[in-house]
Amino acid sequence: MRLLYLLNVSNSSQLTADSGYTFADMLAPALVDAGVEVTVAAPVPAGGGRVEITSPSTKYRARFDPSVGALVRLFRREQPEVVVANQIEAAPAIRAALLEAGVDARIAGYCHYLPFSFSDTGRLVPDPAMDDGGLGRSVLLAFAAGLAACDRVLVHSGTAASWTAAAATRTGIEISDKLHVVPAPRDVRLVRDPAEITPPDGRAVGIYNHRLYAHYGTARFTRLARRLVAEAPVRLTVMDLFGTRSAKRVRLDPSPERNLEELASMDGVAIASDRGDRIRYRNLLAGAHFGIAPFRPGCPWSMSVIDCQAMGLPVIGPRIGWLAEHLDPELVFDTDDQAVRIAERLATDRDFYLVHAKRAHASTSDLAPAAVAARYLEAIK
Repeated sequence: MRLLYLLNVSNSSQLTADSGYTFADMLAPALVDAGVEVTVAAPVPAGGGRVEITSPSTKYRARFDPSVGALVRLFRREQPEVVVANQIEAAPAIRAALLEAGVDARIAGYCHYLPFSFSDTGRLVPDPAMDDGGLGRSVLLAFAAGLAACDRVLVHSGTAASWTAAAATRTGIEISDKLHVVPAPRDVRLVRDPAEITPPDGRAVGIYNHRLYAHYGTARFTRLARRLVAEAPVRLTVMDLFGTRSAKRVRLDPSPERNLEELASMDGVAIASDRGDRIRYRNLLAGAHFGIAPFRPGCPWSMSVIDCQAMGLPVIGPRIGWLAEHLDPELVFDTDDQAVRIAERLATDRDFYLVHAKRAHASTSDLAPAAVAARYLEAIK
């Protein structure tokens, strides 16, 4: 099989914070090992291979301006049998480019980011991150068009599958016969033997390793952080995943800088950066005792949660989205009071901690790249 993986990169200056890039970098070599001829078309080296292609420079260009001319030339040169669209909204343009190039290839769209969530009453809500200038509804329609243009639709989780199917149905698109759940692989550099894990001795360090955008529920986390460091034997490490962002990105959404400043001012909270170094990131995780999941309503999956769990860190989180599906029920909370009690027990109950450290690690055991590659190939064949 000749597979062409089209990878857009939204954080080229901070690749360790780009989950789509990490996914491709882990998956492509595993697909090669499985006998697939893989070419990765990306603006940066990924998965051991690279093809030069003009890559959209912003999140909206990636959805509305996918460079059809460049795709036609790429398809004619590479003659793929399968094209993976990492940006689902680009699938109609990919289909048009394949027609123009005279190349007969299947399109497998991976819904790496869902630009919507559902309210408690079942209302479809555009993701605020995709709604600058009121573009949210247009992005939703582009997403639906992408689903229609794909031969296969891949999602991370059962939660993502149900949301994606529901969103498709509301726009008159039937995808049940082409929808597949294929979770993302864990990073092999962030896997720790549970035997190496040392439980806290009455005081624990929690780590929050998520983007500090407002739409990730950072205000909700900040409120909980104040209570954790004041009421439980807990200190917190909050990761600054972006460092100094460009003025253009800050103008579009200044919430990470504001949230980082507020968190940095709190006693018991330390700000840390991996500086784009995966070994440093591993060491930061190894220096913590548990992780805290994001409070993002439309969370279909989280690379950062998997990173913690693969290192044997129990992750506590709110009962929303994929988190309610994936996290251990004893570590899921509905209120801040419950979250404080869970964190306190992780810090002081050695047996409780070790049980959940082992469960966390085990929850990622089927996410080894080779296992995920096998599921991937089964889905796109």
